[in-house]
Amino acid sequence: MSSHLPADHPNVMPNKVGVLLLNLGTPDATDYWSMRRYLKEFLSDSRVIEIPKWQWWPILNGIVLTFRPKKSGAAYDTIWDHENGDSPLRIISQRQSDKLAQMLAKNDNVIVDFAMRYGNPSTESKIKALKEQGCDRILLVPLYPQYSASTTATANDKAFDALKKMRWQPAVRTAPAYFEDPAYVNAIASSIEDGLAKLDFEPDLVITSYHGVPKSYLMKGDPYHCQCYKTTRLVREKLGWAEDKLMVTFQSRFGPEEWLQPYTDKTLEALPEKGIKKIAILTPGFSVDCLETLEEIAMEGRDEFLEAGGEKYAYIPCLNDTDDGMKVIESVVRHELSGWID
Repeated sequence: MSSHLPADHPNVMPNKVGVLLLNLGTPDATDYWSMRRYLKEFLSDSRVIEIPKWQWWPILNGIVLTFRPKKSGAAYDTIWDHENGDSPLRIISQRQSDKLAQMLAKNDNVIVDFAMRYGNPSTESKIKALKEQGCDRILLVPLYPQYSASTTATANDKAFDALKKMRWQPAVRTAPAYFEDPAYVNAIASSIEDGLAKLDFEPDLVITSYHGVPKSYLMKGDPYHCQCYKTTRLVREKLGWAEDKLMVTFQSRFGPEEWLQPYTDKTLEALPEKGIKKIAILTPGFSVDCLETLEEIAMEGRDEFLEAGGEKYAYIPCLNDTDDGMKVIESVVRHELSGWID
């Protein structure tokens, strides 16, 4: 009996190449139980919380998952797209996927999709879907410009977990961090210039706020801190600005442990006393606007700065699915697909 399957066998599919854009994730809704499910998956990740499980789990299940879902749900509700019944992150991620598919349309063997590390659409479901559509090669593209074990690595982990369950695995590539990619640096610089051109004031200072991580992660060898500073330096050089015009800060810390400094919130509170009362702020480490940018920076950050005596505050949006933002993603994807597509 021949071991070869006939060409029309249901398991024999035309060879396709999958491109899977990966981002952090979002709850399905803002109610308590939707938030609890999302937070449990997120905060159970040992790459996100590197505290020993025996020590962390009683805190997570006894305290955090009891009280935080309501608070986080209220925060998500302030940025939720109620008209479309979804989060900005998922809506914009879908648009990024659709636009990238159009950009790669001349390669009719390429299928583009997106997935979330936490929540839906899950990474596992999308890898299965790509495989079922005939993709024998898949490029994983974590949309984190700067590498951290708590972001890039955990996104890849989730994909590898799915692959471990598959008898017939596709070949896989993972896109590297693109913190110094010229297309990315140029896009961030352009977003600053465009954002400032729309203002009715000239900022005394522009802040690049990156998501923070515990300082211990840096001490263990995580390159994230250095890559954030390099991105801002390259953007500043591209703009031709003095060193004191563009500042790095780190946001979104929680818990008692020391995180990367300077802290964004503490900086915003301190600047007015130093005579810096007009600022613009952007979040280059986020490829898509989400809770941490729209609520924490655009809303809470504004309140903190103005209450401390600031006068003018402007938030410059993420690259999202803008033309420049899509050029960055296309540049990364085309480079990493080299040899797989023409």
